[in-house]
Amino acid sequence: MIKTLAKSIREYKKASILTPTMVSLEVILEVLIPFITADLITYMQTNGENMELSRIAVYGVILVVMAMASLLTGMLSGKFCATASTGFAKNLRHDMYYRIQQFSFENIDKFSTSSLITRMTTDVTNVQMAYMMIIRIAIRTPLMLVCCLVMTFVVNVYIAVIYLVMAPLMGLALMLIAFKVKPIFTKVFKKYDAMNESVQENVRAARVVKAYVREDYEKEKFGKKADDIKKDFMRAEKILALNSPIMQFAIYAFMLVIAILGALLVVNSHNGTVNTTFGTLEVGDISSLISYAFMMLQSLMMIAMIAVMVSMAVTSAQRITEVLNEESTLHDPENPVHEVKDGSVRFDNVSFSYVNDPEKLSLFDIDLTIPSGSTVGILGSTGSSKSTLVQLIPRLYDATLGNVYVGGRNVKEYDLDSLRNSVAMVLQKNTLFSGTIKENMRWGDLNATDEEIEAACKQAQADSFIRTFPKKYDTYIEQGGTNVSGGQRQRLCIARALLKKPKIIIFDDSTSAVDTKTDALIRKELKENIPGTTKIFIAQRISSVQDADMIIVMNGGKIAAIGKHDELMRQSSLYREIYEAQVGGKEEEETPLTKTNGKEGRDDE
Repeated sequence: MIKTLAKSIREYKKASILTPTMVSLEVILEVLIPFITADLITYMQTNGENMELSRIAVYGVILVVMAMASLLTGMLSGKFCATASTGFAKNLRHDMYYRIQQFSFENIDKFSTSSLITRMTTDVTNVQMAYMMIIRIAIRTPLMLVCCLVMTFVVNVYIAVIYLVMAPLMGLALMLIAFKVKPIFTKVFKKYDAMNESVQENVRAARVVKAYVREDYEKEKFGKKADDIKKDFMRAEKILALNSPIMQFAIYAFMLVIAILGALLVVNSHNGTVNTTFGTLEVGDISSLISYAFMMLQSLMMIAMIAVMVSMAVTSAQRITEVLNEESTLHDPENPVHEVKDGSVRFDNVSFSYVNDPEKLSLFDIDLTIPSGSTVGILGSTGSSKSTLVQLIPRLYDATLGNVYVGGRNVKEYDLDSLRNSVAMVLQKNTLFSGTIKENMRWGDLNATDEEIEAACKQAQADSFIRTFPKKYDTYIEQGGTNVSGGQRQRLCIARALLKKPKIIIFDDSTSAVDTKTDALIRKELKENIPGTTKIFIAQRISSVQDADMIIVMNGGKIAAIGKHDELMRQSSLYREIYEAQVGGKEEEETPLTKTNGKEGRDDE
C-alpha cells in the first residue's frame, strides 16, 4: 500500500525531504534556547552586581538570532509541508482519475459512483492530512522527545530519570485514548459514505422527490443519518477530551516534582551541603527543566493526535490503493491494428456473462453477420440483452465465449482507441456536459468546423430548435443538459455521434423521446448522408426499424428471429405480437402525435 501511494509523490519528493530537514533544525534550535536561557539566568544569579552588560548583550544576541532562525526554519517547514502534502493529494486524484478512465465497464461495475467520488475527495483529504503530519509533526515529536531527554541528562542525570520513566507512561495513556477512538472514527467514515450517497441520490432525483412531495421524508432520512454521525463524533470527542486533563495533570505533576527536587538541590548547593549522589543544580537549570517538561508533554499530545489521524487515514489509503491497483480487464495486444477497414460486424458463437461465469450468461450462442453499410434493427422485450449485444462491438466488454469481428478482424486485435473511434454509440440516457452546444458537439470531433457542426445537427433534426435559442450554437448547456428537453438532448447526442464520422453507429433506443415524424426524418437523413456507415438501431417501436435491411428479434439473451419486416410478419410469432400490440395490425401513420407504445413521449417532454 505504502509503495503504491509513494508513486504519487513524484515531483514533490524535494519538498517532502526538505520538510523534515527544516523541522529537525527547528527542534534543535528550540531545545537549545532554554539551555542558553538557563545559563544566562545562572550567570545573573551567581554574579549579581558584578554582571557584565556586554556578556548579557552577547547572550541576548545569541537568543534573538536563535529565535529568528527557529522562526525561519518553522516557516520554511510549513511551506514545504504544505507544498508536499497538497501536491501529493493532487497527484493522487490525478492518478485515480486517469486510472478510472482506463477502466472497462467490468471494472467500473465493481465500484459505485458515490464510492469513487468519496475516494477521490474525502479519502484523499484524509491521506493528505496524514501525510502532512507524517513528514512534519511525526518527525518533530519523536525528535523533540529525544532531544529534550538528552538535554535533561546534560542538566541533571538523576532528574532526567524521572522524565525517562514518566514519558513512556504518559505516552501509553495517550495512545490508549487514541486506539479507543480509532474504531469509532472508522465507523463514522463508513456512515459518511452512506450519507454522501443519500445526498447525491437526492440531488440527482430532485424532480422525482418534488413530484411525489417527498421533501419531508428525505429531510427526515438525512437528519437521522446526520444525527447518527453526530452521536459517534460526540463519543469520540468525549474520549479525546481526556487528553487535556491528563496533560495538565502531568505538567503540574512534573512542575511540582522538579520544583521540590530542584529547590532542594539548589539550596544544598549554596549551603555547601551538596549531596554528591544527586549532583548540583542552579536556578536557571530549574527553568530549563520545566521548559523541557512542557515540550515533552506537548510532543506526547501530538503523537496521540498523529495516531488518531493515521489510523483514520489507513482505511482511506486502502480504499485509494484499491482503485490505483485495479487493472483494466481490457488490454491492447502487443502489435495492435490501428485502422478499421469497414463497418462489417460478425458474432461467431458468442456468449457473454457480466460476472465472467459461463454458468451465468446474459447472451447465448450468438451467430450473426452484419454487412458493412447496412441498416440493422434490434427488437426485444426489456431484459432480452439488446444493449449487451451491441456493447461487445466497441469492446466495452469482452465476450466470455466466442469472438466478435469488426472490419474482418477480431476486436481484440485492434488498438482500443482506434476501434472505439470507429464505432459511435448514442444511448437512451444521453449525457451532455456543461458548456456551449458547439463545445458539446466537438466531443465527436475536436477539430470540427462550425459548418460541419451545423450539418450534423441538421441531419439529427437539431438545427431547427437550436436556432430558436437567443445564442443559437453558443447557447450554454447546463450540467447533464437540464436546460433542454429529453428529445432535444437525444438529437444533440445523435449530432455529436455523427461528427465522429464512424464506420459503425449504434442507436440504443436513442430516439425514444422524439415523435415518430422526427424519428422518420432522422432515419431518412442517415440513409441519404452516410450510406457507407453501418447503422444499428435498438428500438422499442417497430416503426423505427421497419425499413431496416435486417431486423433482429431477441428474447432471453438469444436471437429469436432474423429477417426483414415482411419475412418476420410471416415467420415470427413474437414479432407479430409486438407489431400488433403497437399498431393494432394497422400501419402507423407518421404524424407528430402518432400513438406510441407508452414509453415514448412527445418531442417537447
